[in-house]
Amino acid sequence: MILRYIKLGMVGAIALFFSLAGFDNLIDCTSNLPAVQHVLSMDTTFHVPILMRRAITNPAIQRGVYYSIIAWELLTAGMCWIGCARLLFNIHAPDIQFNKAKNVAFIGLFLGFLLYMVGFITIGGEWFCMWQSPSWNAQTTAGLFVSLITFVMIFLGLYET
Repeated sequence: MILRYIKLGMVGAIALFFSLAGFDNLIDCTSNLPAVQHVLSMDTTFHVPILMRRAITNPAIQRGVYYSIIAWELLTAGMCWIGCARLLFNIHAPDIQFNKAKNVAFIGLFLGFLLYMVGFITIGGEWFCMWQSPSWNAQTTAGLFVSLITFVMIFLGLYET
């Protein structure tokens, strides 16, 4: 039974992280909006001409990307919180029912995984060459988040027996 509470707590920790990240980005655009702008404009990369064609310098599009990230964070948080509620509601249920209750939590965790793996590491890191930037490279942090989320997904996926 203790493992069920641990799983619930781990999903809750991810939900809290995404809740705070989304909330902080909403109330304080001065912290992360510049990072999005620099990554999209590719202004701190090696300026390889063929790659610079990918740069997005339109401020409206940059803000749109920033607010899309916030929406994704809040959606991830919401799905994880709903997943927590379903896990809690089924905490004393038979193993099969508890395992079925994990589905929404998995969706929330997967959304978080996608944001950091696809959004930050793949699109930001590779397409917009964020890895080249000495000042706006968030790949290490994104990799940490991908690892933590993956760990929670694996642990949550262990079936109750």
